Amino acid sequence: MINQGVETMKKVIRGLLAAALLGSWLQFAFAQDVEPSDMVRGGLQAIQMIDQNKTGELWDGATPAARKRVGRDDFVNQVTKARAPLGAAQQRTWVAINRQVVGEGNQDLAGQYVSVEYETRFANKANATVRELVTFQLGDDRVWRFSGYVLR
Repeated sequence: MINQGVETMKKVIRGLLAAALLGSWLQFAFAQDVEPSDMVRGGLQAIQMIDQNKTGELWDGATPAARKRVGRDDFVNQVTKARAPLGAAQQRTWVAINRQVVGEGNQDLAGQYVSVEYETRFANKANATVRELVTFQLGDDRVWRFSGYVLR
């Protein structure tokens, strides 16, 4: 049952990511104004909102492109369905930060992104870790906003 929810979430997210990257060149870039420790803290704050059942509020602050790709109720339901079987987070450690630029092929998705990956142990899966990936996009106003959350 746990795996089924996680697998469903993976399929939905893969589909969203495939659509986001279709027709665009994906290349690595270094955003000049990114402080890695700030991104790690921001990612942790986003995940903690999910932990606290504030997933809808997290979506409310997301980029316009993210809100356009998936509606608020669908996002909340997908995240809840994937996370609920795992139980409470017991231990969470960041393991990677990735920076990317998506080309102009899709105007809604073009821009700079930073993803922070965490390795997490959950109460109902205590003998294994789950990867949580939080993504932010740099807006035209030079503000980093939540763009996505994936369990791996």
